[in-house]
Amino acid sequence: MKKDSKIYIAGHNGMVGSAILRRLQKEGYQNFVLRSSTQLDLRNQQAVADFFAKEKPEYVILAAAKVGGIHANNTYRAEFIYDNLMIEANVIHQSYLHNVKKLLFLGSSCIYPKMAPQPLKEEYLLTGPLEPTNEPYAIAKIAGIKLCESYRYQYGCNFISAMPTNLYGPNDNYDLNNSHVLPALLRKFHEAKISKRDVVEVWGSGTPRREFLHADDLADACLFLLLHYNDSTPINIGTGSDITIRELAEMIAGIVGFEGNILWDTSKPDGTPRKLMDITKLTRLGWKAKISLREGIERTYQEILENGYEKKIFA
Repeated sequence: MKKDSKIYIAGHNGMVGSAILRRLQKEGYQNFVLRSSTQLDLRNQQAVADFFAKEKPEYVILAAAKVGGIHANNTYRAEFIYDNLMIEANVIHQSYLHNVKKLLFLGSSCIYPKMAPQPLKEEYLLTGPLEPTNEPYAIAKIAGIKLCESYRYQYGCNFISAMPTNLYGPNDNYDLNNSHVLPALLRKFHEAKISKRDVVEVWGSGTPRREFLHADDLADACLFLLLHYNDSTPINIGTGSDITIRELAEMIAGIVGFEGNILWDTSKPDGTPRKLMDITKLTRLGWKAKISLREGIERTYQEILENGYEKKIFA
């Protein structure tokens, strides 16, 4: 991948896509083709076909997706499976038709069976039932992995898939109705601190364990894989360590400066008991995460305050 290679990042305005764009720019890549979701609806087959015919990108990073936490995944089940299936099918097929040199498809750790052994190895894919609350999204992501494998098998396309763990960082989604747990907790504790509330209510029991990766670390891993990974099988991206949701909540409360109590609403679902990625495959290739969880959350919260995000996303 040369510095002037034409690179299309699908989803460049999102947390993942924007982090990848920043990382590639920092490395000296400069020839990007970018479209917002209002400029190009990736669910629209003809629109995507026209875009590829006109722009003919050499490399494609498929970071666009409809994403959300437990509530959003479980509520908008049809949208999560339809939108994601259409996005990945259109982009991957057009990448084949227009001879894209390499495509990186980003999946999710939720593709693994709910009760799979821990840590999650790549070969555990499709070995058991999925977590019911996010099954439609997971099935769509699994389909994306299989699309990449199938186009590689039938047509020889260099399409690779990577499975990031739970992500956070700049440009995250802080909407309490459809955000993931870490940004939701950041917002809840910040608002409680500002309004001087004594109690913050958090969904579930606090016992599930989760692994978290800063978006900048993910972007670094994506560049590494674009340069060094060409296998048909998916590869996990994570930190190799996890934390309970209770520990996470207490850490975020401390970073934000909330001194009240945390009330756990055990009537709400916990989701999968544990989701820790086995990153042996990636580690052996020579990559590992650099940003610790505490450092990453501190940086994220500081960015929120310094860049005026507070008024936009915590309104």
